[in-house]
Amino acid sequence: MKPLDIQQIGNELAIKWDSGEETFVSLLKLREECPCAVCKGEVDVMGHLHIGPASKLSAASATLRSFSYVGGYGIKPVWGDGHSSGIYSFDYIRRIV
Repeated sequence: MKPLDIQQIGNELAIKWDSGEETFVSLLKLREECPCAVCKGEVDVMGHLHIGPASKLSAASATLRSFSYVGGYGIKPVWGDGHSSGIYSFDYIRRIV
């Protein structure tokens, strides 16, 4: 499914899909579920997961400054705390809701 429209409404991200469905996900949940290597870790060639030290989220962490589309498959948010390395595929967003 592809989004027809994505908008921030209050402290949620609203997505209208080409199927006619709508998804609403809290910005805090999106930030907590950031899929980047810093937040979720990354697997080395031996299959070991490496995760850096957990960082505490502040109020700014769940503030969405902006987002940009990444190809036709996802979005890349810029958060109020400056974090911007997570790329959220549309499939991933649907899974975490």
